[in-house]
Amino acid sequence: MNKTRMNRDDWAERQERSNLALLRFMTWVSLRFGRRAGRVLLRIITAYFVLFAPAARRASRGYLNRALGRHAGWRDGYRHVFSFASTIHDRIYLLNERFDLFDIRTHGVEEVEAALADGGGAFLMGAHLGSFEVVRAIGRAQPHIRIAITMYEENARKINAILAAVNPAAHHDVIGLGKVDAMLKVRERLDAGSLVGILADRTLRQAGDALREHDFLGTPAAFPLGPLHMAAVLRRPVVFMTGLYLGGNRYDIHFETIADFSKIGRAERAAAVDAALARYVALLEKYCRAAPYNWFNYFDFWQTNAARDMRPSATSNARSARLREVTRDS
Repeated sequence: MNKTRMNRDDWAERQERSNLALLRFMTWVSLRFGRRAGRVLLRIITAYFVLFAPAARRASRGYLNRALGRHAGWRDGYRHVFSFASTIHDRIYLLNERFDLFDIRTHGVEEVEAALADGGGAFLMGAHLGSFEVVRAIGRAQPHIRIAITMYEENARKINAILAAVNPAAHHDVIGLGKVDAMLKVRERLDAGSLVGILADRTLRQAGDALREHDFLGTPAAFPLGPLHMAAVLRRPVVFMTGLYLGGNRYDIHFETIADFSKIGRAERAAAVDAALARYVALLEKYCRAAPYNWFNYFDFWQTNAARDMRPSATSNARSARLREVTRDS
């Protein structure tokens, strides 16, 4: 197997570094003694990973050099990891509905409302940029907005274990991808008027997603077409989402329209998906430059031959057949 291909996908194969016992301890400390005490421990954990995770440190520096437009030093690397750790730590409070602890500002909610106006649901398409949990807080604060999230089965299992460790009563509407009925479940949520969230800056080898290269932060990078293809086949609007951590207790949530596939015919679909992907990458770059310490992909994202190595496979062809079956009457 091509070494580049393996490097791109090894984020999915690495064992999770988080330990559930440690997470339970952090949850107990944070809820009992407050967010400030928890953040003291967070700084110690951050320093450990900056010092003893060289592969992630190199990947962080490679990204930050591009996003900052200058050489990224140790302080930048520490801030990058601490931002990531902060969003994970704040999840403890968000899952326990302690919204009072945060200054959360929203921008572009009207674009979400417009996408939901016809009652047919919409996709929220984000990236590993900032906090998705803080975006989900919008759904809990506004009961008429329901949000489901899609993820691959192994990730869904891990997320459920983490939720149980943080708050056993917490409930996430999680749709596990990779099963025959996944697209049916996605369509059911959309037909019920829900938002379906997906983080679209990574792919899994098992998924067989085709990739398309786009210039990203000055260098070509490969992005999966699968999420936007799903939105196009299901003929739904797509809105970009991100919940940026800006330090302290402040988060800024941004929504911007990517595409509306509701009136796109089959013959126009491929061109519309290409245009939507270009829009998605442009928005991702915009927010990476605006809040550079918020993009949490700690692996070499820039693989010059990744798109060439990822041909549409039998798996992707089978999934396309399932999508056609699900949307036959659309």
